[in-house]
Amino acid sequence: NFINKIWNASRFVLMNVEDMSAADIDITGEKSVADRWILSRLNETVAKVTELFDRFEFGEAGRQLYNFIWDDFCDWYIEMSKETLYGDASPAQATNKSILVYTLDQILRLLHPIMPFVTEEIWSKLPHVGTSLVVAEYPVVHPDFADQTAEKGMASLIELIRAVRNIRSEVNTPLSKPITLLIQTSDEVIDRFLIENQSYIERFCNPEELVISPEVKAPDLAMSAVLTGATIYLPLAGLIDIKAEIARLEKELTKWQKEVDRVQGKLA
Repeated sequence: NFINKIWNASRFVLMNVEDMSAADIDITGEKSVADRWILSRLNETVAKVTELFDRFEFGEAGRQLYNFIWDDFCDWYIEMSKETLYGDASPAQATNKSILVYTLDQILRLLHPIMPFVTEEIWSKLPHVGTSLVVAEYPVVHPDFADQTAEKGMASLIELIRAVRNIRSEVNTPLSKPITLLIQTSDEVIDRFLIENQSYIERFCNPEELVISPEVKAPDLAMSAVLTGATIYLPLAGLIDIKAEIARLEKELTKWQKEVDRVQGKLA
């Protein structure tokens, strides 16, 4: 499963950078918050994995790589990159492509001691300089990549998206159905960050109405979640069919009441 995840992520990157050569890779341009975040997380991963390799803790080094590749790179950064990649051509798009290639290149170099064959195969298809991954330079920490502001902001954004997804799942509302999303902020920094990056909220949460403000009033009937610096409300009127939900819950209640009666009968 893990190798398939890496393979599919690599196919996505290669599909979007077909026209690039190694000379075209430039990560110094205009960056989105997601770009700055992934470089900062990559930096932390390089430092941790190198330290663990030096201590011969290969299992833990593999776990750190697994978490960074699966969660940060594949599940979040690649998905967020689509916001830029599928938009109009811009300097930010060129930078985004370069960061995709650069991050994948560094991942393959870190993974190579553990997973030599598949990483060599993928690396040979990427824009690169050199003859083989096995003799390529090992990744190093770049202090200028560290960006705590981007990490804090992205942590809030990811927490919000997960909370909305959990509420949708709880009430069986598919992601394809537009919803009303009200975000009551209690932190000025978080408020500004969410407004500046609401395109990500729109992509991942599919709201037909999105309000981000400290002045948001809690609706009478709504699902809610308390986050760091904010509270989100999803009004039930647009989220579920209330009569159908009541019927479903009553059916569930009847089922569990029968189970309670059965167990009490056995205990008696």
